[in-house]
This record gives sequence, C-alpha cells and structure tokens, in this order.
Amino acid sequence: MQQIADFHIHSRYSRACSRDLTLENIDKICRVKGVDIIGTGDFTFPDWFSSIKNELEDIGGVKKQAGLYKLKTVPDKKVKFILTTELALIYKKNDPVKRDGASKCRRIHMVLHAPNIEAVEELNNYLDKNYNIRSDGRPILGMSIEALCKICFAINPKFLIYPAHIWTPWFAIFGSKSGFDSWDEAFGEYADKIFAYETGLSSDPEMNWRVSELDKFTVLSNSDAHSLPNLAREANVFNLKKIDYDEIYDAIKNKKNKKSYLDYTIEFYPEEGMYHYDGHRACGVRFTPEETKKHKGICPKCKKPVVVGVDYRVGELADRTKGFKLKGAPGFKKLVGLEKIIAEVLGIKSRKAKKVQMEYNSITNALGPELDILLKEPIENIGKVTSARIAEGIKRVRAGNLFIEPGFDGQYGIVKIFSEEEKSKQGKLF
Repeated sequence: MQQIADFHIHSRYSRACSRDLTLENIDKICRVKGVDIIGTGDFTFPDWFSSIKNELEDIGGVKKQAGLYKLKTVPDKKVKFILTTELALIYKKNDPVKRDGASKCRRIHMVLHAPNIEAVEELNNYLDKNYNIRSDGRPILGMSIEALCKICFAINPKFLIYPAHIWTPWFAIFGSKSGFDSWDEAFGEYADKIFAYETGLSSDPEMNWRVSELDKFTVLSNSDAHSLPNLAREANVFNLKKIDYDEIYDAIKNKKNKKSYLDYTIEFYPEEGMYHYDGHRACGVRFTPEETKKHKGICPKCKKPVVVGVDYRVGELADRTKGFKLKGAPGFKKLVGLEKIIAEVLGIKSRKAKKVQMEYNSITNALGPELDILLKEPIENIGKVTSARIAEGIKRVRAGNLFIEPGFDGQYGIVKIFSEEEKSKQGKLF
C-alpha cells in the first residue's frame, strides 16, 4: 500500500513556528496535501506531549497497538501520526585537523522516531531531569550523539535515530561549520545502529550519491515545516505491507526488504534551499563552489570567510563525479508547491494571498489532494479545471524546465517557471 510520509515537522511550541501548528490543523492540511503519515514533531516539549496523549489514539486500539496514531475526533485512519522530534545537540569532540588533542564544538540536529507513547514518556522524564526541555519545542541539549543513542536504545531498541539535513552549514553532521568528515567519526560505536539520513532542502539524493560512504543508508526527505503550508514540501513515498510503526522501521532499516520499502522521495529543487551555494547574505555575495575556490573562501566585500554551502561541502567529501547514478537506489521527484505555481501565474508575490488560496481550493476541490495533482494528474485534466497557464506551469515543474537563482547563507533560492519575456506576453501565449 502506498503511503506518503513526512516525518520531520514542528509544533507551535518551536521557535519561529506558526501558532496554527495544532494537531487538528495538521490533520486537515495533510488531507488537502495528500499526506498519509505525518510526524508529530516536538514530542519532548511537555505541553505538546500532553496534547499528543490527550488528542490522539493508537490506530490499532489498546490491545493491538500499531505505534501510529489518529485524532480521536475523526472517524477514519486516513492521516496517521508517528511520534517524532528533532533535537539540537551541542557538545565538543575531537578535531582531527588539529594534532594537539583539541576538541571542536559540534552543533548537530538529530531526528528521532519513537515506537510508542511509553517510550517517549520515559525519554522525556530522563531529559527533563537532566536538561532543559521546557524552553523550546526543539530543545538544545548538551550531549553527544553517542550519549543520545545510549539513552534511547536502553529505553527501547526500536527508537529510530538519524541526522537531520546532513549538509547544511549549521547544525548538521557534515556541515561546514561544526560537522564531521565521516559517518564513523560522527556516530562512533553507534555508527551501525543509524540506518538513514535526511537530505535537507539544499541537497537531493543524486548529490548524496556522490559520497559512497552513504550508499548503505536509506535516504529520507522531510519538510522540516515551521508552518502548515510547508508540510510535505519534501516527503517519502513508501510501499508498505502493513501500516504500523514496525513496518516503517523495518522499511527504513532494511533497504533491500522488498515487502515494504521506500519507493521514492519528493524533493525541493535543491537550488531553492537556503544553503545551496556559498556566500554572505549581508554583503549580497553569492558564490558557486568554483568562485569560492577562486576567492579562497573570502568575501570580497567584508574580507571575512564566506558561509560555505551544501554544494561545495558535498564536493569536498565526494569520491564520485557529478551525475553519478546509484544503481538500485529509490528514485526521487522534484516539485514546486501548487500555491507557488498559482502565485507566479497570477503575478502575486504571496502564496497566502486570497486569490491564490481561492484558486488552490478550486483546483484541489475538483481534482483531489495537491501531491496527486502535482505528481500524477494528466495535464489535460488539470487544464479543464484551471487556466492553461497553471497547467503549463505544472508541466514545466515536472520536466524541470525552470529558472532558479540558488539560495545561499540562509536565503531561499528563487524559482521562476516563466521567463520575463513570457510574462510580458502572457495574454498572447495561450
């Protein structure tokens, strides 16, 4: 059974996140988007965990717990919640570049999947006694990856732990600012108990295939959504024999399991990610990796080191050339959100604008969930319920026929579907 899953999101209790991120609202948006399995996010935050316990129930009932949950107030099991959170770890560990035994400050984000409520409760009790988990939905913990793994696996061996957005400069295991240069260096004795990694918005699977060390791990793509519209901007499409936590766990752990497996991932165009290229946002300087090397990593305006982005960092650790195809790997499909396509066609900057939302609702009411429209719906059917230009926009997104100004130093890239010349001739094109 095909299931679209987005494991890494946040709640309204995380810093810089929308107040609209409630369990009820998340359920509603998942139905419109076409998401079957959604992470709860932030299960370490006491108030949010209380909402999880009070508002959700196991889809298998009390006797046959599935480890997936649904809202108590809805009659069906269309949208299932899986217990997940993101933790920020800050700690010091050896710096192999320095030969004097000095340690380097590591800033790493990790995603956790928990098998059941009881496991979360035990983990939260431990963390609450030893760390501050009450100030933010995504807590900052002064512990190493190894310490986190030790605690979680002692509670329940079916905790699933993997690194978030592995290449971003800040808070990533391979990030240019505080990351590591190898998997074993990062995870130590628990390296063989980590089965997956998250690509992040600024990289796609093909970029990661350049690093042979990552071949044995499952590639996951999640939205890391801080607001409802961003849910499932990246996601995972599974074929599952059964719908429960154990089946998802096994599909991720055992890449070669043909009964349940990851079919493909849904991706951002990585150039749209906010750390794809290098540069200085304050100085308005954006570099390709080649330009960064030419300038020896120094910003020509402020004379300080540029923030080295994902494309450059992948190249540093890669042992394969660009364009390498990993045989037998799950596929991936790059998308641009339907609201963004509509906004560009209508010439409106904000996808939240009333006209954009009216058109979005009109299309999804007529044709079904957004992801089905973007991925599967025949273009001629789309053209019957909306303008030919919006249908053409979806067609171009599927083909990758876009104009993209890559993101850098915390600034999202800009994706354009139609050229300026086409926009000026909009009335004549169709």
